[in-house]
Amino acid sequence: MAKADGEIVIKKYANRRLYNTGTSTYVTLEDLAKMVKKGEDFLVQDAKSGDDITHSVLTQIIFEQESKTGNTLLPISFLRQLISYYGDQMQMVVPSFLEHSMKAFTEQQTQMREQMTRAFGDHPLSKNLQMPIQLMEEQVKRNTDMFQQAMQMFSPFLGGQQPAKETRKAEAKDIDELKEQLRTLQSKLDNL
Repeated sequence: MAKADGEIVIKKYANRRLYNTGTSTYVTLEDLAKMVKKGEDFLVQDAKSGDDITHSVLTQIIFEQESKTGNTLLPISFLRQLISYYGDQMQMVVPSFLEHSMKAFTEQQTQMREQMTRAFGDHPLSKNLQMPIQLMEEQVKRNTDMFQQAMQMFSPFLGGQQPAKETRKAEAKDIDELKEQLRTLQSKLDNL
């Protein structure tokens, strides 16, 4: 396979066709999405200029996935908040925060799967458990909400306003509830 710095090189031509130089075949955005899911690294270059256009192609893949499945990963409120950070002072912080958050989420997901496998083995129920999935969904929603609230606290457009006392109390209560749910889940897993 033809690689540059350990990555597969995909060339994008003016006619929008994508060519995998490693396999010497034309590929689609769907093919690239499958490569991402397999953990394969690739670099997308403009065939004429040689510019790295990987970011825009990956964004295009996300757009396609969001529009065709109906099961969106990015809630509208999150997208609006994300758009609001372009040109903002926080724009420099957001990519690093999101990258670290996704890494932590992936690590938690891996740990959860390992715990479920240890607890239930290859039992068919372990693949269809709704409770851990619901807890994970709640965790994601809370993380997103906390991210939005944290970004609002740092925004210079709030005029230094702090969140209302009631909001801080509600956030603390949500965090305490989440901790309790995680303790309960861990206890159940330990008992199994």
